[in-house]
Amino acid sequence: MAVSRKNSTTEFNRKLARKGKEKYVLRLFVAGLTPKSQKAIENIRKICGKFLEGRYELEIIDIYQKPIFARDGQIVAAPTLIKELPAPLRRFVGDMSNTDKLVLGLDLTSKT
Repeated sequence: MAVSRKNSTTEFNRKLARKGKEKYVLRLFVAGLTPKSQKAIENIRKICGKFLEGRYELEIIDIYQKPIFARDGQIVAAPTLIKELPAPLRRFVGDMSNTDKLVLGLDLTSKT
């Protein structure tokens, strides 16, 4: 069954209007309270505060205290940030200090 252009355009405009209003679900996996882990926590909190205020859920998981979460999340390096929602799922490894790359990867190109 063919989709009419009008319906496609309407759906595109509807999705575009919702863009920037989605709730983000983020999980940051760290390995103890190392300086690199602390820096990653600080950096991701700054980014969330600036670009996602009121529309994010950030869970910080210490893989030393909860190793099962590392296994289930297939974490091979820490710190690792996983963006679960909105789709697509994305992973970022490191101390989250490359703000430009992280903002682009999380699709936060403009403050809303």
